[in-house]
Amino acid sequence: MANQKIPTALGTDKIGKLLMQYAIPAIIAMTASSLYNMIDSIFIGQGVGSLAISGLALTFPLMNLAAAFGSLVGVGASTLVSMKLGQKDYDTAQRVLGNVVILNVVAGIGFSIITLAFLDPILYYFGASEDTIGYARDYMKIILLGNVVTHLYLGLNSVLRSSGHPKKAMVATIATVLLNTALDPLFIYVFGWGIQGAAIATVMAQIMALVWLIVLFSNKNELIHFRKGIFRLKKRIVVDSLSIGMSPFLMNLAATFVVLLINQGLKRHGGDLAIGAYGIVNRLAFLFLMIVMGLNQGMQPIAGYNFGAKLYSRVTEVLKLTIIAATAVTTMGFVVGMFMPRLAVSIFTSDEKLIALASEGLRIVITFFPIVGFQMVTSNFFQSIGMASKAIFLSLTRQILFLIPCLLILPHFWGSLGVWMSMPIADLVACVVAGVMLWRQFREFKMKVAQ
Repeated sequence: MANQKIPTALGTDKIGKLLMQYAIPAIIAMTASSLYNMIDSIFIGQGVGSLAISGLALTFPLMNLAAAFGSLVGVGASTLVSMKLGQKDYDTAQRVLGNVVILNVVAGIGFSIITLAFLDPILYYFGASEDTIGYARDYMKIILLGNVVTHLYLGLNSVLRSSGHPKKAMVATIATVLLNTALDPLFIYVFGWGIQGAAIATVMAQIMALVWLIVLFSNKNELIHFRKGIFRLKKRIVVDSLSIGMSPFLMNLAATFVVLLINQGLKRHGGDLAIGAYGIVNRLAFLFLMIVMGLNQGMQPIAGYNFGAKLYSRVTEVLKLTIIAATAVTTMGFVVGMFMPRLAVSIFTSDEKLIALASEGLRIVITFFPIVGFQMVTSNFFQSIGMASKAIFLSLTRQILFLIPCLLILPHFWGSLGVWMSMPIADLVACVVAGVMLWRQFREFKMKVAQ
């Protein structure tokens, strides 16, 4: 029964060692996940054309929307598993697993049916033109048909990580990347399937990873595993999971609306290639942000377990270490984007006009990048300790309170430059708000530790 003792190390081992143990696999997994999005973009840009990159960029809002429903279930459930393990409530932790499966199937299928029914009008609304809609439609049709697989794969992987198996969760993600990387050139170039080939490669890679996850959770020797009786929805589990997952859900929902405004603004003031330029910038920035998300995923089970066990000094320590690491990562992104933008952008395309547009956009977007990691960690921290309302507020401040008003106002004065400028301005103000909220929470922890 050695496996059943694994989670208790979260409350006793050194925080630095634990953060490395949990964060490094998550970072590798999240970076790998970001890489396979980048790989799709690179193969599509180099193998299909610059307009195909714009078509792919049009799918970002829909992908964000799908991710929103996935995170609503997966992130909330994985946090709940960590907290229940910290409280030694193993029966509830087990039942969370069954509820994750049912909720992901319902959300995945429901989202696909509704979106496929209105796909063309949605894509036109997201900024498609007659030149780009064919690419976007071909890609999204296949992604949506495999959406339930994506939901299940991401949800089960989150629970696997939170139940004491960060390395196995990492292996599942890396496997999808390697498979996708191998299948992309085969389907795009050899079979001549174009942008559809990239989508088929993505779905097939996730199907194979999902099969492996199902095998892992079928092992009866594990503390958290599939068994009879856990697949009935429990109101308390559903409500708790969805309330904790509401923060990343709303963040992704807001991100959908933000990308919609960005695409529409760039199409109006810069045309189809400007949308493609944003697609490239988004992929590059996301590579660094995914590393920070990996750090957050490493922090989450440690913070959740120790908060559940009322070990507040350990909660504070893991937060500080995560903020330092995240700031180092986003500073690295700032250096790359500011001093070598053309080199980074040219990986995706050889179109000189697109390279120039994307290079200029990248420099603007990463202006305040060094402090973005702090804001992301702070938001995730409140979510990790079950403070859903604070996490929701922080998640939405950048997107809704700051970025959306900028996107609605600035382009009227500066055109496409106003669209690009909106992003760093929102980053700066959101970081200030996060700092104030975190300072207040630290004071509260210090009082509890003193008592």
